[in-house]
Parts: sequence; structure tokens; C-alpha cells
Amino acid sequence: MYTLKKSLGQHFLKDENICRKIVAALREHPFTRLVEVGPGGGALTSHLLQLEGIDLRCVEVDDEKVQYLLKTWPQLQGRIIHDSILDINPPFEGPFTLVGNFPYNISSQILFKVLDWKEQTECMVGMFQKEVAQRVVAPEGSKTYGVLSVLVQAFFTATYLFEVSEQAFNPPPKVKSAVIRLLPRDEPLAMKSEKHFFLLVKTAFNQRRKMLRNGVKGLFDPETLQDDIFNKRAEQLSVQQFAALSFKMR
Repeated sequence: MYTLKKSLGQHFLKDENICRKIVAALREHPFTRLVEVGPGGGALTSHLLQLEGIDLRCVEVDDEKVQYLLKTWPQLQGRIIHDSILDINPPFEGPFTLVGNFPYNISSQILFKVLDWKEQTECMVGMFQKEVAQRVVAPEGSKTYGVLSVLVQAFFTATYLFEVSEQAFNPPPKVKSAVIRLLPRDEPLAMKSEKHFFLLVKTAFNQRRKMLRNGVKGLFDPETLQDDIFNKRAEQLSVQQFAALSFKMR
């Protein structure tokens, strides 16, 4: 078979019912190009290979798992990208859908990769540590609302689909898991620029307990900082308010 490597955060999905639920969530939004991140032992891959008319690519960094996948499913020959998802260019030229039981030790980095690929990502259905999944979908005003929430929601509609028990994995992780879906926003969010927006959001949440005025004073003129919105804390601003505020930056 294969060994499980803690250094790569490997907890492989084994529950067939969860695999079917993920595939069902994927199929709610039609696609022809699919990228699976971290196929590992192939539990989900075996279901994805049964989808007709789909161009499937799998991204796997672990040598041993690549050999196991090719031996078990010879039809994966030429479809595996043997590299880290964090180090590659988009696997397709045009739009594609992403799916995966994402390694929890790099889950936030994977979400930022999805943001890098947002022009091509037509849908993402992914398994994350429950706390990360909750942060992604969190509304303003909640304790879990932060940089990840705002940046993802600025470009995608995030939906919390279902939770997954520790017993669905081998070995069982010490944390609960959840599956979320990202779809591109119906209407792009107007902002001064992505660079300004990202800087504003990250700076604001860097001192999330402070009044916004104190946290971001270096980004605005003194007269602009007199606006009442700067009396709020970062977690109280909606994604739309952050975007609107970006136009007033220096």
C-alpha cells in the first residue's frame, strides 16, 4: 500500500459516502476541466475518474503516492502533476474547477493560491479543518471574521456545505473537518485596485482589537480619517465597506 507522512499533513479520506457527497456538490455546477489537489490514496480520485467527459488533472507532491496512484489507476498516466499546488502554474489554459481534501498544514496558503487563480477558477469544492472553513464563510461582526474571510469573499461567494467526522479519515485527525464551496461573485466588487484592497484589509486586521483609525492611519490622509467609519473595528466592516474604503486611500 503506502505510508502516511505527518510532515505532509496526510490524513486520507476513506469514507465512501463523503466522497459521493463531494462529487454531488461538484456536479451542481457543470464543468469539463477538473483539478484534484492532493489525491493521496485515491479515495476521491476513484469517483472522479468515473465522471464522463471530464479532463482530470491531479496534483500530488509525494513520490510514493504518485507511484501508488499510477499503479492502482493506470488511466492516470499523464494526468498527474508531480509537484506542490503552491509551486505550480494553473494546470489548464482556460477555466477549471478545483476539488480536494486539502492538506490542513497549508490550507490557508491553498486558499491564497485559489485567489491567484481566481480568473480561471469557476468553482472550488474543498475539505478544510473546520475552523478554517468557518473563517472563510464568516460574516462581519463574528469572532472568526478576518483577513481570510474578507479576501476570499471579495471575489467568491463562499458556502459552508457539510461537516465531516474525524472517523472519515485514516488516520483520524485531532480536529473536525468541513467542506465548503467557492463560486465567483455574480458581480465583481469595485475597488481601487487589488493591491490597495489587500493592503487595507491586512493592515486593518493586524490590530483588529483597535479602532480602525489607529490601525490604518498610515494609509489615509488626516481629514479622511475623521469619517465615522474609522470609529469601528476591522471585524465590524463588511467586505463591501472595505472595498469602498480602498478608493479613499492615499
